[in-house]
Amino acid sequence: MNLYHLRYFITLAHLEHYTKAAEKLMITQPSLSSAISSLEKELGVSLFEKDGRNVVLTKCGKMFFGAVQESLEILDSNVNILKSISNGEGIIDLAFLRTLGSDFVPDVTSAFLQSYPEKEIKFHFHTGVTADIIQGLKDRKYDIAFCSKIKEEHTIDFIPIAKQELVLIVPTNHPLANKNTIDLIETIPYPQIIFTKKSGLRPIIDDLFNQIGKQPKVAYEVEEDQVIAGLVSKNFGIAVCPNMPMLNSMNLKVLQIASPNWERFFYLAVIKDRQLTPVVQKFKDFVVEHSKI
Repeated sequence: MNLYHLRYFITLAHLEHYTKAAEKLMITQPSLSSAISSLEKELGVSLFEKDGRNVVLTKCGKMFFGAVQESLEILDSNVNILKSISNGEGIIDLAFLRTLGSDFVPDVTSAFLQSYPEKEIKFHFHTGVTADIIQGLKDRKYDIAFCSKIKEEHTIDFIPIAKQELVLIVPTNHPLANKNTIDLIETIPYPQIIFTKKSGLRPIIDDLFNQIGKQPKVAYEVEEDQVIAGLVSKNFGIAVCPNMPMLNSMNLKVLQIASPNWERFFYLAVIKDRQLTPVVQKFKDFVVEHSKI
């Protein structure tokens, strides 16, 4: 079925006059008549009937008109969306670790939008732990992500874009609270809250304890660093976690880890060899260009 013929049909249905419709479509009247005849032949029914000098829709024509008009509206809407996407506009589905939601993500997305004020660009924000974020990338739920690196994920490009210091947090009334720095070996006697194995931080922290040849007394395993900080502030244990701005407003003490020293890196993650929309590619390039690593 010819798309032009469908548009001719809609125009003729609105104007109810072959000459006027042909003029509006900027084609000859015989061409319009031929197109409508071809459409009627394909459908096996008459779409128009004469009404004096005009034509009006038949019963079948009215049924067809509603379906065609709705279909063309949907088609035109999606064509316009795709044209805007090709012009560097559209929606970016961005997934990230919650710890990046207080400063890094707002800063980088705001700066990106300010760089393209003339474009219609929107972000859809999603948060989660690294394992879930990576699965979301694979399932095409997300276009791009900020998370930890998983070494076994060979289908993902991990580009370092930021770093964050790891610290020890303890309740303010804890025996270690009188210190400002600490060696990790000093934490061994105390119950600790650690990240679950789904977290990208877990292998990093496990490696720190492996370096000192000791394992922590695990009181709880938790996915989110904000939850860990809350539990520490309520005396559920101590924890190694990222040095986040929110820690300064909580009822706990932040200690620098003197040994072994480690910085946590955050990565921009995308699926290898997957074509990105122009706006997502622009955002990726922007983040890499402005990376502090």
